[in-house]
Amino acid sequence: MDSDSQLAGIDLSPFDGQDRVLVGFSGGMDSTALLHLLAHSRENLRPVRAIHVNHGLHADADRWTRHCQDVCAALGVELIVANVSVSRDGAFGLEAAAREARYAAFAEHLHPGETLALAHHRDDQAETVLLRLLRASGSDGLSAMQVTRPFAGGLLWRPLLAVPRADLLAYARTHGLAWIEDPSNDDHALDRNFLRQSVLPLIAQRWPQAAASLSRSAALLAEDAGLLRAEAEKYLAQAQGVDPATLSTGTLKGLSAPWRARVLRAWLDALGLPPLPGPAFAIIDTQLLGARPDAEPVYRWAGQVLRRWRGLLHVETARPVLPPDWQTEWDGMEPLRLPTGDTVSLVRAGLVGAGLTAMRVAARQGGERITLPGRQHSHALKQAFQDFGIPPWERERLPLLFAADGELLAAGDGVISARLAASEVRLVWDRMH
Repeated sequence: MDSDSQLAGIDLSPFDGQDRVLVGFSGGMDSTALLHLLAHSRENLRPVRAIHVNHGLHADADRWTRHCQDVCAALGVELIVANVSVSRDGAFGLEAAAREARYAAFAEHLHPGETLALAHHRDDQAETVLLRLLRASGSDGLSAMQVTRPFAGGLLWRPLLAVPRADLLAYARTHGLAWIEDPSNDDHALDRNFLRQSVLPLIAQRWPQAAASLSRSAALLAEDAGLLRAEAEKYLAQAQGVDPATLSTGTLKGLSAPWRARVLRAWLDALGLPPLPGPAFAIIDTQLLGARPDAEPVYRWAGQVLRRWRGLLHVETARPVLPPDWQTEWDGMEPLRLPTGDTVSLVRAGLVGAGLTAMRVAARQGGERITLPGRQHSHALKQAFQDFGIPPWERERLPLLFAADGELLAAGDGVISARLAASEVRLVWDRMH
């Protein structure tokens, strides 16, 4: 079978002529072949655009951009050039930082109803499986790259994932395509390059079908992972509270440790939060789920916080608290920005309420008392917090509003005094997320 006929067999059916396609175009051989293929398959697709991300990491980066512009001009394809800044001191290395910047650019420029097409092929898939195997990944990780997956409100599509690189190379040569050779591909210090140039060729000498077998294993593991994910989502539905950022500790403890880990992963993924590191699951089992009922244990990772309180696990992105000695005078006429980045404001239906024009906003000190609506006497604010179910960590960032005569009018917008409730003024606390 010649290269044209082999690539012509690629399934374009997910797009049935209704979707537009944005091609990630590095200028390398793989993406050049993909762009050429899609640009000449327009009877099946709406107009194709391309995006080239200039990372600015190589001396020839601008020359590569010009090459991509020339290729797209010759094909009659609109090209977006996205210049990005890549951190050189990121925790996961330069390659990971470049990938993050690249995908952020893809997400920024992807239109609603448009599909992002990337040129990953079967050899890339084999490398990914080996890398993840060496990093002790489970079935989710070993299922490697998928042909399609949700991305940036749309879809990411890898139409070449079953195609060997040799077939792409033959296609590119048959059509006289020109492409960029990135010298960093020869850097054996990068794990993927070492596998590509040293390990996989050696394996192929003994097992010529190794790349195809690894890709097939990834597909089988993806099926298994999908079944496990569906079951985990059933358990998640049973454990999730009214607030989606909470899980029942009782329900979790009724599951086996492997299923608990899967439910936690599914939960965080649904919330769009970073995945837990491997050791976290044992720590959560012992220090959070295994803690005594009156304890308030905490686990932190990647800027997130997981807490146990009142029979629930609560998760949120870590947020700053009010400095304990912070306070300021406020007339309530304009929104007040707090040191945490939150704001408080007053919504007035009228100019009613003595003492509501020269107020004070402050952090909680402890020992405050508040007179609640329908009550004749004041109660400890701490007790009101407990009665209203305000979590301890929320209390640390909650602004207290005092009248000019010192009476506590409100604690955030959840605990309101009788005096404020009787006025025509409503307090709004906008939390920074």
